[in-house]
Amino acid sequence: MTANSQLQRRLRGTAVAFTAGASSATCSTLMFQPLDLVKTRMQVHSLPIRVGGAPLCVTANGGAVGMLGTFSTVVRAENFTALWKGISPSMHRCIPSIGVYFASVHFLKSSIGKTDGTVSPLQALTIGASARSFAASSFLPFTVVKTRFESGRFHYKTVFQGLRSIWTSEGGKGLFSGLWATLARDAPFSALYLLFYTQSKQAVMRMTGEQQLPSSYNFPCGVVAGVLASVTTQPADVVKTRMQLQPQAYPSVVSTIAVVVRNNGLRGLLVGLAPRATRRTLMAAFTWAFYEEIVRIIDKGLQSY
Repeated sequence: MTANSQLQRRLRGTAVAFTAGASSATCSTLMFQPLDLVKTRMQVHSLPIRVGGAPLCVTANGGAVGMLGTFSTVVRAENFTALWKGISPSMHRCIPSIGVYFASVHFLKSSIGKTDGTVSPLQALTIGASARSFAASSFLPFTVVKTRFESGRFHYKTVFQGLRSIWTSEGGKGLFSGLWATLARDAPFSALYLLFYTQSKQAVMRMTGEQQLPSSYNFPCGVVAGVLASVTTQPADVVKTRMQLQPQAYPSVVSTIAVVVRNNGLRGLLVGLAPRATRRTLMAAFTWAFYEEIVRIIDKGLQSY
């Protein structure tokens, strides 16, 4: 196979990966948006400063309620469809971002991985972190708008009106607020997720003697990877949320961590873990399983064509 044909094959595979990733992102974002909103609300109501009029998710004695209590508060105080508040910026961010992520993963795996598509643990960490850093930083302004939509404290009518408002009042710094916290959360998550996911699949393949795992194995391998990666990166998510909601009050990662620990203790760095771990685990497992199935279908169609 010539170098030119190898490049063409790699680019075609990258295009297929983008299409499959964007398709899986559409379904998973719609399914799991309520969990993301609940996670954001739980983190918002641990803030020492209130902005806006979102209903407080606290108990009668002032303590924070859990994930189910927050669900109930949102539905009771607003309505059931409020659980999908922020879905528009989520779709603007997730569909192209996840498409770019999977395209980047495929391109890097085909460039540095083995011919059978497997990668070493170090390669998995590098590929996952690099692909996610590129995708996350490219679409960060939509993440900022999404977080503010979900908080209930900002009342943007549309995604692009929110982008204009932030640009006008805060400039480019506002659109990219929480960049380092986002990368500190997303790059390790994707690196660890890809590591655990690829290694668990390879372990199952060794145990079963299968050269290629059936689709039914992809989801449970994804769940294991998602739980481990979510718990590890939760503190960075708490920091990211605070920096994007109140960038003037939380100007840096280090100062934000210091304020959270001083006001809420170390437990404050784990606020919102339950909904985030549930959402990220299920969303990542579903997205990867759906992605690999779509790639298999498209590849089969291209071969028959």
